[in-house]
Amino acid sequence: MTERLLSPMKQLPLVTNPVYSYSFDQKHRFPMEKFGLLNQYLAGQHILSASNVYRPGKARPELLQLAHCGDYINRFTNNTLDKQASRRLGLPWSEGLVTRSWISPNGSFLTAQLALRHGIACHLAGGTHHAHRDFGSGFCVFNDLAVAAKALLAQGRVKRLLIFDCDVHQGDGTATILADEPAAFTCSVHGAKNFPARKACSDLDVEVASNCEDDQYLSIVSDTLETALASARPELVIYDAGVDIYAGDPLGLLKVSENGIRQRDRMVIERCRSAGIPVATVIGGGYDDDRQALARRHAIVVEEAQRRFLQEQ
Repeated sequence: MTERLLSPMKQLPLVTNPVYSYSFDQKHRFPMEKFGLLNQYLAGQHILSASNVYRPGKARPELLQLAHCGDYINRFTNNTLDKQASRRLGLPWSEGLVTRSWISPNGSFLTAQLALRHGIACHLAGGTHHAHRDFGSGFCVFNDLAVAAKALLAQGRVKRLLIFDCDVHQGDGTATILADEPAAFTCSVHGAKNFPARKACSDLDVEVASNCEDDQYLSIVSDTLETALASARPELVIYDAGVDIYAGDPLGLLKVSENGIRQRDRMVIERCRSAGIPVATVIGGGYDDDRQALARRHAIVVEEAQRRFLQEQ
């Protein structure tokens, strides 16, 4: 944390690091360049500037170990994962991957702290919800959501929190890591016929049928959020605003429009803030081959957070 936290922000706090987009095979399914493109787009829209950006550093080992076993952390970091574990992770090992993987969980933790201070804050990455305690999966190395939740609770910053995950894929790693943490309520609204094939058990799971369109999807999210808030009674909501629900996303299987994404993000942020609950957002999944369009889609949650943040000033 920096000294800026001691005075009120007049701009929406944004958390990012240039290493989130490193040299990476552009033919790979995972769009590593989207993080840098998102930063560029938000800067062009005058939402991101030097005065409201926070750059997280490398997480301490004890922070990652709140959610992950030391052996897995070491094997990944030292490039000694076996072939099966590497295939399950789905990302080619590199020094760049190690660097960003040690920083991104700290970014979500920082974002949560900023949200507690200022009401809303956005991480321009995060949502690596398929990472389990002792293995990575589905392009996710370390689980930033679980790390942030564990750290916030361990440090007594909150007594209860809600992870509200609207990525099209179930947050299975988050569910398993936090299964025995009653103060962290995990909720996943995800495609019924999508990855992972074997679902975990969140505190609240809601499956969405393939080809679901805006109206039905928004009704499901609204009803689920009400149930989750009533059950969790959270002092903080960590919101995974995945955009792979988009009709054109190659890994989504839903038919939600960009306007539907905007309505969802506005609804979640407005509902939480109207109840006085701080919100920390992460961008989650999105896999469109048009990387510029994908970056603009990820920006929607930040734009909606900015709109609400300015209303509160």
